[in-house]
Amino acid sequence: MKAIVHAHPEGFSGLRVMEMDEPVPGPGEVVVSLQASGLNHRDIWTVFKKRNDPVILGSDGAGVVEAIGTGVNRVEVGQEVIINPSLGWPLKSDAPPEGFEILGFPKHGTFAEKVRVPVENIEPKPQHLTWEEAGVLPLAALTAYRALFTRGQVKEGEHVLVPGIGSGVATFILLMAKAVGAQVTVTSRSKEKRDQALQLGADAAIDSHGDWAEQMAGEQVDLVVDSVGPATFDQSLDRLRPGGRFVNFGETTGKAVKLPLRPFFFGQFTLMGTTMGSAEEFREMLRFISDHQIRPVIDKIYPFTEAQNAFLRMEEGEQFGKICFVASL
Repeated sequence: MKAIVHAHPEGFSGLRVMEMDEPVPGPGEVVVSLQASGLNHRDIWTVFKKRNDPVILGSDGAGVVEAIGTGVNRVEVGQEVIINPSLGWPLKSDAPPEGFEILGFPKHGTFAEKVRVPVENIEPKPQHLTWEEAGVLPLAALTAYRALFTRGQVKEGEHVLVPGIGSGVATFILLMAKAVGAQVTVTSRSKEKRDQALQLGADAAIDSHGDWAEQMAGEQVDLVVDSVGPATFDQSLDRLRPGGRFVNFGETTGKAVKLPLRPFFFGQFTLMGTTMGSAEEFREMLRFISDHQIRPVIDKIYPFTEAQNAFLRMEEGEQFGKICFVASL
């Protein structure tokens, strides 16, 4: 089968499309014939990890059950499914359990014509989604759901700030927050992305390079959901109301920030980290997007043969929404 793999050397030059052995389901596993899959920042970080053998990248995917292993009785061949990339995290908890992994490294992932996963990691495909929309949904939507609801505890009428709109997770946060009646302000250096966010329903979109307090007329927010890190941390914290919550799930501009302690403890802020989510939250998220008929924002669709172009587009931050892969166009 055809697959996007990473081997030697490290970096994007190690990306290639090659024939890999077709997976065979073991006990408690299924093989899914993939219709579409989605690119995430995790895939970019993964190409810079050292490895001995080629690994199929990709965490997102949706398709049709092709084969089932022994002991599998809750799904049937031919069923349309979506893949939960959180391996070994069944129930909602404060943090992932020991042994938690994400599909796509070190185990083979979804940038292939077929993938093998535990049966507990598939759920029925939401009927209102196309294959491309379902294929790009899992990792980003799960991350957004846990950040916004499990950790952030967002409520109707609250004001949410989303720095750096444009990523798949950030667009999901915008759509989900609006679905529960929150006010949403986003930031971006790009006027085009700010305009796109307003079209998606954002209440305000401000220039990341400007003075946030001035652009927001001094208004503060109840919740910041951030993945940018150092480049925007101080301005984000400054816009948080006393007693507000700050949830971080990424580090796109650096690995560390300086935390101004006096504003932090006088502000009575709550700072939380989050990543991915459990199978329980994945099911909650699917019900939520079905109930509210939320559709992922798809930036571009690429065939496997254009994998390097897709990776570079994300690396350079040009996308708005999710980048999708299909085996061929």
